[in-house]
Order: sequence, then C-alpha cells, then structure tokens
Amino acid sequence: MSDSGTEMAASHGSVSGYLMGFVLAVVLTVIPFAAVMSHALSKGSLVVLIVSTAVVQVLVHLKYFLHLDFSYSSRENTFTFLFTALVILLVVGLSVWIIYSANHMMMG
Repeated sequence: MSDSGTEMAASHGSVSGYLMGFVLAVVLTVIPFAAVMSHALSKGSLVVLIVSTAVVQVLVHLKYFLHLDFSYSSRENTFTFLFTALVILLVVGLSVWIIYSANHMMMG
C-alpha cells in the first residue's frame, strides 16, 4: 500500500518540464497572435500558421502537462486517451452529420 504513492509520483513531471511546457505554450500562442496583428501574411498563410501552431501546441500539452508519450510504461494511458479522443470525434462528427441531414430533409 505504501509503494503505490511512489509509482504515481514517478510519473509526474519536474518543475523544469512544466516550465519548458509553459514557455513552449506561450511561444506557440504568441506566434500566431503576432502574425494576425501585424497583417504580414495572407489569409491562407495565416490559416496554415494558426492550424500548425495549434497542432504543435496540443502535442506540447499532451507531452508536458498530461505526460502522454509512446513509451512502454505509459502505453495504457496513451491508448486510453486516444480511444477517448476517437469516441469524442465520432460523437461530435456523427451528431453534426445527423443534424445536417435532418436540416436538409426539412428544408429540401
């Protein structure tokens, strides 16, 4: 019973890991904000920049704050997260599809 606490503590990140994640998250937030505010890029380029920094920021949050990676020791947590994300995407996607189809049938 006493060793179960040490197993959980070992999976938590260090202060330097949290600081690195925070700095990366701030930088990945400032980059698209500055690009939008400066009007330096076209709308298409802005969309690409915003989407790419958003994807990288999600990965930063998964690694540094949720401590998910593809190592053997955290495989179960990673697969649980991926399954949950899949279920959420299916529920949202199929709900939008059903609502769109119902709207199309009622208006058409």
